[in-house]
Amino acid sequence: MADLLDFDTALTRILAAATPLGTVEHQLADAAGHCLAEPIFARLTQPPFDASAMDGYAVVADAVVPNLPMPVAGRSEAGNGFAGTCPRGAAIRIFTGAPLPAGTDTVVMQEDVVADGDRVTLSVRPNPGQHIRRRGSDFAEGAPLLAKGTRLTPGALSLAAASGHGTLAVTRRPRLALLMTGDELVPPGTKPGPDRIVASNGAGLFGLLAPLCRRIDDLGIAGDDEAVLGAHLAAALAGDADVIVTTGGASVGDRDFVKKVLGDLGAPPDLWRIAMRPGKPLMFARHGDKLVFGLPGNPVSALTTAVTLLVPALRALAGDADPGPHLVTLPLAEALGPNGPRRHFHRARLVDTESGLLVAPLPETDSAHLSSFARADALIVHHELSPALAAGTPVKVLFLGAVTPR
Repeated sequence: MADLLDFDTALTRILAAATPLGTVEHQLADAAGHCLAEPIFARLTQPPFDASAMDGYAVVADAVVPNLPMPVAGRSEAGNGFAGTCPRGAAIRIFTGAPLPAGTDTVVMQEDVVADGDRVTLSVRPNPGQHIRRRGSDFAEGAPLLAKGTRLTPGALSLAAASGHGTLAVTRRPRLALLMTGDELVPPGTKPGPDRIVASNGAGLFGLLAPLCRRIDDLGIAGDDEAVLGAHLAAALAGDADVIVTTGGASVGDRDFVKKVLGDLGAPPDLWRIAMRPGKPLMFARHGDKLVFGLPGNPVSALTTAVTLLVPALRALAGDADPGPHLVTLPLAEALGPNGPRRHFHRARLVDTESGLLVAPLPETDSAHLSSFARADALIVHHELSPALAAGTPVKVLFLGAVTPR
């Protein structure tokens, strides 16, 4: 479709504009989900000493005589190691994480030892070096651990803590302002009068975007009036939000004013109307350092464009080195019909089978059919002009948050 921008080009242009924001220092407890603004290196060595990987007995392997009792010369506990040197032919009682006593070179699991008072017997000679975590086997002081742009998962935070870091330099998350537009809209919890509907986009977008943002400001609902919309957007552009998101008013109708108002305020769209479905009317603009997204008003279109284009932009602003969209490949659980000239992000559910995880397209494709989006676990990326796809065909899939396969 000659007048529409292809999806991949739109994504590339949006991500090029979404440069990382400033750097802040966070305590580890506050850094979860943020992205590193600089690489981190180990300040410590882990393990800091040769340590036992098992509860058992530390011995010198070649001094063990099978079936000959050995005296137990002491104990080595986590946080309280054996202070002396183990006599050759003796054993030291040792526990997981405890330092390996001087004079020993192996650990025998307690299950492989017969204990009788202060003596132990092994039926076979152990292999030297078994069940020992060697000093620095995880990481050594000065080693690179996490690259710039790494999102701080629980595992990454544990690694940072173990390596000697109490605070981390992370990229600031964006501040976002959200404005819904439309004369027909009433706030959630309000009974709509004649010709009115509930404004549902805000609730869904807040739920989707809040984990990616420092703050989201709800700018309410603006009616389909050029002056009213202009006042709302002028205030938003003058505020401290890094990203402004509108829903509705982005198409070509007589009362779709977002494009004109943004142009009048000095933020003409960089791109508008994408060859995708649902979500064709998406608009993207810049105003100084601010990014402006004009999402469609239909709820499925708003959520789909947010998942596929807005979420990656927010991740990029927050310094994520791999902002997405993050796709996986799964076989179709059933056939999928041919597609037209726009990329279709087809609602789907995951199906767990004996042969593995499959993805089943949902039949509803209308951009206002919200209950089908609520049932969906994922979006199938159905490429432009794709022929019909048989069951079992591998397709690219975008998961919609945490999912439980059916």
